[in-house]
Formats: sequence, C-alpha cells, structure tokens
Amino acid sequence: MPNIHTPVITIDGPTASGKGTVAQKVAQHLGFHYLDSGALYRLTALSALRRNTALDDEHALAKVARNLHCQFDGGHIFLSKEDVTEAIRAEIVGNTASKIAALMPVRQALYGLQLGFHRAPGLVADGRDMGTVIFPHAVLKVFLTASVAARAERRYKQLIDKGFSANMQDLSKDLSERDDRDTHRSSAPLKAAEGAYLLDTSELTAEQAVEQVLNWYAVVKPIVKQQ
Repeated sequence: MPNIHTPVITIDGPTASGKGTVAQKVAQHLGFHYLDSGALYRLTALSALRRNTALDDEHALAKVARNLHCQFDGGHIFLSKEDVTEAIRAEIVGNTASKIAALMPVRQALYGLQLGFHRAPGLVADGRDMGTVIFPHAVLKVFLTASVAARAERRYKQLIDKGFSANMQDLSKDLSERDDRDTHRSSAPLKAAEGAYLLDTSELTAEQAVEQVLNWYAVVKPIVKQQ
C-alpha cells in the first residue's frame, strides 16, 4: 500500500510542451507508475462527444467523467475495452477536453481517480494541476514550457505521423487559445507550483529534458529516504 513516503514527481505544463514524453521516460527509468491526467479529460471528452452530451451541461459532463470505464495498459488506453489511444489525440477531442477541464464538477469527478494512481514504488504524473492541486506534496515538481512555435511544430509532426491532417497556422492558433483558457480558468489554472523547477524545452531533445529531471530527482531522493 502507498503511504506519504511513496514518492511522487509531478510534471506540469501547456499542451505539446513535451511533458507526456518526458514523464513517461522518467517513470520508465525509475520503475514508477505513470499518470497521464490529460488522457482522463480526453477520455471524458471523447465519451461526451460520442454521447452527444451538451458541452455546456457541466453536471451531465461530470456524470460522464464519474462513469468512465478506462484502463491504461502500457502505451495503450482503453475506454470500455476499446483501444482509443489514437482516437483521443484527435484535435477536436483535445479542444473539447480543454473546454470541459475548466468545469469544476468535471475536475471534482476525476479527482479521486487521479489519486488512485499513487501507488508504490512511486508515481510520475503529468498534467496541468498535478503539482498545484492533485499532488501538492510531491517530492519533485517540474513545470515544462516551450514557445508556441516549437509546440506547434511538435504537434504538427505528431499528427502527421499518426495519419491526421494538420495545418501549422491553425495549430498555433489552437495552442494559443488553449493556453489562454488553461491559464485564466477559475478552477485549477495552469501555473507553476510553488517550488517547481522550470524547464524550457524549446531547444531541448526529450532525452535532454529527461536527464535534467532525473538529475533534479537525484538531489531530492536522499531527502525522501530520510522521511
């Protein structure tokens, strides 16, 4: 059973800052569990879109979130036993997820589900409020940033590689709009947690970013053992 001594590393940041890739690689290196909190909102969005749930009905959306039948298996994500790993990465799902993530009832519905990922030997969690709201006592908090241009280029490559159509100008506009929604929402706005290490990944490879996070963890690890 996990306890307060089970370490948690949080990696927050805006869309396409590289937090998912970095968090996964850090978790693999340390042998920790991994939480992609954004996937939970994307799963809620996908389910809501499929059910034609009104996107301004926060209580109906919260009900969808509470009744998610999802499973994470390696690099695959399942919704009611259907592999939706690729489906939740569609831009319409991402945009919808960004909008419903601003609704307090939806965030409350997913709160307990996220806490359930905190298990021994440790957890690496990525998202937008992991260090500020979900795991405020994490032993290491990292906030990744990157320029809109760099993030748009990454997102463009991701979408093209997955077979989706994409337009750089539209992606830059969507990212800017998501940033504005995420940073100005009243519920758990996107911001660096107190004491978080800031890491700009605009000019870094994923491997370089991972190395930096692991170096930071190596500093706090002895403190964790002493607790």
